[in-house]
Amino acid sequence: MDSRLCLLCRGTKHLCGKPYCPILARTAALAKIRPVVSSGKLELFGSTPPSIFVGRTGYPTVFAGPATPPERGDTSIYDFPEKWLGLDIDRILAMRLSMVLGRERVDVRRVNDRYVRALQELAISSRPVDVELLLAKPPRPMVSFSEYEPPLGPRAPIRGVRVVGNASAPRIVERLYSDEDALAETAVVELYRAGIPVTYIQRLLSVGALGKRGNRRLVPTRWSITAVDDIVSRHLIGLLKSFPEIDTVQLFYRVYARNLFIAILVPGKWSFEWMEAWFPGSTWNRWGKEVAVEGDYELYMGRRDYASIGGCYYATRLAVAEYLYSIGRQATAIVFREAYPGFDIPIGVWFVRENIRAMFRSRPIKLSSLEEALRIVDRLTVLGARRWVEESRLLKMLLRTRRIDEYAVGRS
Repeated sequence: MDSRLCLLCRGTKHLCGKPYCPILARTAALAKIRPVVSSGKLELFGSTPPSIFVGRTGYPTVFAGPATPPERGDTSIYDFPEKWLGLDIDRILAMRLSMVLGRERVDVRRVNDRYVRALQELAISSRPVDVELLLAKPPRPMVSFSEYEPPLGPRAPIRGVRVVGNASAPRIVERLYSDEDALAETAVVELYRAGIPVTYIQRLLSVGALGKRGNRRLVPTRWSITAVDDIVSRHLIGLLKSFPEIDTVQLFYRVYARNLFIAILVPGKWSFEWMEAWFPGSTWNRWGKEVAVEGDYELYMGRRDYASIGGCYYATRLAVAEYLYSIGRQATAIVFREAYPGFDIPIGVWFVRENIRAMFRSRPIKLSSLEEALRIVDRLTVLGARRWVEESRLLKMLLRTRRIDEYAVGRS
């Protein structure tokens, strides 16, 4: 990158083509954690949002522990993706990278272990909790990014965690935490129907706070995120299959942080497809020369295997199912994304879920035909409607079916 761009931009104009300023994000995060990292102290006081991370390396023996910024007060925004779309990505990165993760190796089956119980006490809280982390070593100033969970900042082995403040949980959370006869899937659905945010439910599942006695386990954070998206969306889809079909083609679109999201809803029985186009210079195609397109789909009966495109498939399916359930209709849904050069940092599936949710809060463009929708897609996208049709199983199927129907009408 030409350093003169930074002098001209100063983090305000995004002249580098990125939707965030790496310098501002890094500087803000370092300003918070430098005293912790450089002091060499082995105690850290802060207010965890609450945030608990459970790793997957070495499963069933994994690293798990709380994360907290070195500050006290209302830190709930640090681990609440449902509220992040109104923030600049710079600020999201600065918050996440300033959180210190204390971790200890635990067996996922030992959910009654004293340390795990402390993590559960934090996880069930609906508001920040003051904690003291007793570290074995000073935090290492490192960061990690993932397509599943939000970014993580410095980490250190932990000797223990002391809950200083009082945890407070909604009554339904306390009830299901104590209920050791309810299946985890049943508990997830009940919490969602009670209005508990998806992020909160994911945290409860991850620390082994849900499920039947003897079956509870710590669940790696990335697995719990997708599991909750999958469970809740399957529940909603099962309900909306009894709804009438939408009566006209609907098109939604949203542009955000060098990403374009488009959804086409077509009258018909439930089916779903999610596709992503990564342009050269974007996160998963940083050094490529051609646009890379991938996707997966399901028909009315759903799918049994894991979607090849990963967690974003389930995050998007949840947002689509939520919208259709809210309007009391079912439809065939084709949703896709173009990620452009400059969007080069993986920050978790929350980014897709919350953008698709926001897109469905906008007013749909109502159209008379799928062909009309594709003409709009051709104008909105860089890739063009022809390429999207070539890559899509459902679009080809719908267009082929419509041509047969039209031919039959013409012959009658």
